[in-house]
Amino acid sequence: MRSGVFVKQVSGYQAFIPKPLPPDPQVQIDADMAHLLSEADRAVGRLDGITSILPNPDLFVGMYVRQEAALSSQIEGTQSTLEDVLRFEIDGGGDVVPKDVSEVVNYVHAMNYGLERLEKLPLSLRLIREIHAELLRDTRGSNRQPGQFRERRTGLAQPAAT
Repeated sequence: MRSGVFVKQVSGYQAFIPKPLPPDPQVQIDADMAHLLSEADRAVGRLDGITSILPNPDLFVGMYVRQEAALSSQIEGTQSTLEDVLRFEIDGGGDVVPKDVSEVVNYVHAMNYGLERLEKLPLSLRLIREIHAELLRDTRGSNRQPGQFRERRTGLAQPAAT
């Protein structure tokens, strides 16, 4: 694999080890690559332009974080939509909060918590453990060692070594 390799660890997991930068051989910018870079540059420029006219760009980013939380949680089988999350946040959840919604709300909270902690801590294993603990707080995974790294393999498939 051009970007790195998977190396089997003593614990049985495989760790992805990226190749050093700059890449060797160097990236060749042909006409197709130049076109893609130009499209990406234009898209970032449009996004920058839109955020400059928004009354509160944080609202825009907040919606994106909530949508990403809902979509990422759906990958893991959680049945909650952006609309469900917004309804919960507006209504305060009422007496009963569906577990799926609370998991997505925790995802949003953990993301915001991590961003706040980055002002005081470097990106580190400690920070990842803290964010993980926030993510699993009062959810179905709260009994699965929140804030700790796994020490044994689960039945999940591991990426193949290349």
